[in-house]
Amino acid sequence: MARGERRRRAAAAEGARPLERARGAGRRDGKANGARGSAGGAALAVVVLALAFGLSGRWVMAWLRVRRAFTLHPAPPALPPDSSSPAVAPELFWGTYRPHVYFGMKTRSPKPLLTGLMWAQQGATPGIPPKLRHTCEQGDGVGPYGWEFHDGLSFGRQHISDGALRLTTEFVKRPGGQHGGDWSWRVTVEPQASGASVPLVSLFFYVVTDGQEVLLPEIGAKGQLKFISGHTSELGDFRLTLLPPTSPGDTVPKHSSYNVFWSPNPGLPMLTDTVQSRLHSWFQHRPPGASPERYLGLPGALKWEERGPSGQGQFLVQQVTLKVPFSVEFIFESGSARAGGNQALGPLVGSHLTQALESHAAAFRERFERTFRLKEKGLSPEEQTLGQVALSGLVGGIGYFYGQGLVLPDTGTEGSEQKIDPALFPPVPLFSGVPSRSFFPRGFLWDEGFHQLVVQRWDPQLTREALGHWLGLLNADGWIGREQILGDEARSRVPPEFLVQRAAHANPPTLLLPVLRMLKGGDPDDLAFLQKAFPRLYAWFSWLHQSQAGPVPLSYRWRGRDLALPTLLNPKTLPSGLDDYPRASHPSTAERHLDLRCWVALGARVLSQLAEQLGEAEAAAELGPLAASLEEPRSLDELHWAPELGVFADFGNHTKAVQLKSRPPQGLVRVVGRPPPRLQYVDALGYVSLFPFLLQLLEPSSPRLGPLLDILADSRHLWSPFGLRSLSASSVFYRQRNTEHDPPYWRGAVWLNINYLALGALHHYGHVEGPHQVQAAKLYHELRANVVSNVWRQYQATGFLWEQYSDQDGRGMGCRPFQGWTSLVLLVMAEEY
Repeated sequence: MARGERRRRAAAAEGARPLERARGAGRRDGKANGARGSAGGAALAVVVLALAFGLSGRWVMAWLRVRRAFTLHPAPPALPPDSSSPAVAPELFWGTYRPHVYFGMKTRSPKPLLTGLMWAQQGATPGIPPKLRHTCEQGDGVGPYGWEFHDGLSFGRQHISDGALRLTTEFVKRPGGQHGGDWSWRVTVEPQASGASVPLVSLFFYVVTDGQEVLLPEIGAKGQLKFISGHTSELGDFRLTLLPPTSPGDTVPKHSSYNVFWSPNPGLPMLTDTVQSRLHSWFQHRPPGASPERYLGLPGALKWEERGPSGQGQFLVQQVTLKVPFSVEFIFESGSARAGGNQALGPLVGSHLTQALESHAAAFRERFERTFRLKEKGLSPEEQTLGQVALSGLVGGIGYFYGQGLVLPDTGTEGSEQKIDPALFPPVPLFSGVPSRSFFPRGFLWDEGFHQLVVQRWDPQLTREALGHWLGLLNADGWIGREQILGDEARSRVPPEFLVQRAAHANPPTLLLPVLRMLKGGDPDDLAFLQKAFPRLYAWFSWLHQSQAGPVPLSYRWRGRDLALPTLLNPKTLPSGLDDYPRASHPSTAERHLDLRCWVALGARVLSQLAEQLGEAEAAAELGPLAASLEEPRSLDELHWAPELGVFADFGNHTKAVQLKSRPPQGLVRVVGRPPPRLQYVDALGYVSLFPFLLQLLEPSSPRLGPLLDILADSRHLWSPFGLRSLSASSVFYRQRNTEHDPPYWRGAVWLNINYLALGALHHYGHVEGPHQVQAAKLYHELRANVVSNVWRQYQATGFLWEQYSDQDGRGMGCRPFQGWTSLVLLVMAEEY
């Protein structure tokens, strides 16, 4: 054994052994130990019985693994009890926490009161039933749309383009009482072009209860609905009122009609279909010459007592049909807020609402400049607008979810050997940003770390809330599922094959990026939060370090690569977050993944520093040696520097001689030529090659830094006028499909999250003394200009931020709007890394 190999193994053993105790470890207090003791006692009883009946030790171990997969972690929560309740966080109780709908609000509650908006244009296409708009869809023809302003707390203004229509949705919250206060909406509908003729438009304002709560109508003398009163345990008494619509000049719009539709709650995924089916039914059976204005007419009195089965809840829709232009206001008034003084202020409607909206907009602009200083940095007004939209779309996309995910336990086997069915995880809440309202309106673990880098600059409390919720998802082993599909609405938008989360699969631990900024910032509130969160952060990191360990010490391997199926050019590695980025052509347990090792190295560094800062001496003593071992340059070189390639690389059973060829009737299939695969470094120059640089693990004097900067700056490899491409233009995998139906994803396109990391690294190395300081600073300024200018051009042309950008012409690609990590463009403009 070589001297370096012995040293590496010894260092790994020194760093790894103590962490075995951290797996599932909670704080040393009675609550955590009591929970663990109770669970441990039940498990011990099952083990004794199993052995008594002659079941094998292997069966017992598998049973224990399965049980832990569905058991919540015993450590105390990072957030206070009932942290989402109006008693603890009244300012956050109500919000636009339904990112998948164009406009709606709900409470942060397992059984929330939901409100929302639908609309339809009458006669937009003669002879065809009107198309109802409700949920954000990638291909419904609506757009651009998104938040112009959203402060994440109490105010927002959104514009939506729908053909000849332009809708503006606005809301303001007003604090008061003990139940989250009041709020007011205004929805304005105008023609897209001045003077254009637009058909009549129907707006549908709805309320949904989920449980035993009751909505009661207040009926006027002429049978009209004056308002809806209600009561829930969390909201107390409340009242919802749809005010009469107005046109410019505060006149009553022409051709107005009003209607109400009520039914038992059909289930949240069925709200759109329930109203759409009624539209279609009216359209198909309408009498000759019938006015198209009364889509949801219910003749006679409302039969409110027909509530449906107990606990089913209620679904109430109020419809107005009007001639454009017009505005409608919809308000929620809390009984405790009225009793507490809001009644003396009067309802927030009309001119009072206008004044409140303008006041909030002005405050947003002032706070935005004070926080990000874009004007001070010389950015144009248009670029400042882009920054405001990026922030607003991100915080306006924050959702609150509650439910049970499907989990497949880790039984210690991989691939096809695992024979066990998935089951439901315990019900959990999640307060989180989402990557895309139209395509990914749910929580994604590695996206969220990037999201919170932006959010925490704006509102650190929102970041603490989000991180606390994500850490609340930990199972007994310290695992967090990479995609959180919680609740019926979220589940209805995900193909069945993607519902199950596998407890053996990891995801990049990007939540440590905002944690690192908290640590550096030293804010007392952040440090108090980190003190509570530390046991869970430690357990999560320990699970990652142990479960993804590679074939040799200090190496790591993503579990969960696709099998080498004949239709796959290169089996994907979804847990890495880089999906189809080329890895070893033939997956094996001999693989060593560079990016994962770098993520673990960053995690060890952050947790070690955090343990020292918080006075966690035992943890610091355990993490310190591991961090030092992972950052030791010789160790990284021995495992991942490929002299023949001149870069860092993955290692595995690999050959470049693979391609997709047509083989009727199978279609495209993978053909492996010569040379055959062998254990070697993987020639796939791209984002993965840069990870020691991206995560700033290299010393400024490192001899490896110069070659990486040269490759980064080379247009034959990663440099493009629009940002760094994900895979070298010289790679055999560049822009290659992975299957007949699977276009390239991380094979050349420009992604903002990795470009942000690259800019942060260039900024760092450009400001510290070293042989590459001048080169790094020059590349920083050029790359920053390329990224910002292209995102701005595409936003100007399309009105959207995009998932990825073409390295050839800069055009936006993938799903849109994508105001998840693409919102990092704001931090690039602000030069906040």
